[in-house]
Amino acid sequence: MILGRTIMTKNEMNEFRNILKNRLTELENGNRGRGALAIETSPDELDRIQYGQERDLAIDVFDRNSKLLREVRAALGRIDAGTFGICLDCEEDISKKRLAAVPWTGSCITCQQAADNMVGQPSSVMEELLVSAG
Repeated sequence: MILGRTIMTKNEMNEFRNILKNRLTELENGNRGRGALAIETSPDELDRIQYGQERDLAIDVFDRNSKLLREVRAALGRIDAGTFGICLDCEEDISKKRLAAVPWTGSCITCQQAADNMVGQPSSVMEELLVSAG
């Protein structure tokens, strides 16, 4: 199968599909353990603090896994659509090395680095004015 300018064999595509399906299964099974999100009470202040920290950690893990689950599903959708391995931003090929490391990625390394650099940056002129005025 030709995607962009990269030739990805049917075996390579099936290998990525299997990796993503296995990851999907892991994430779906992992997100079922929501018991850690329960609010526990205790008369002891230190216990309440510990329960709160454990709950916050569980929420962070749940959020991270939910985001990854969406990304894995989207990558499987790109395989089905024939666009797997093409950057969603610049439409250039994503290197096989990057796909091997992060098979659910939708961005080439250049676009991902640009997006990472934009985190925390004002997203509009108005927002920039508000930040500088504050």
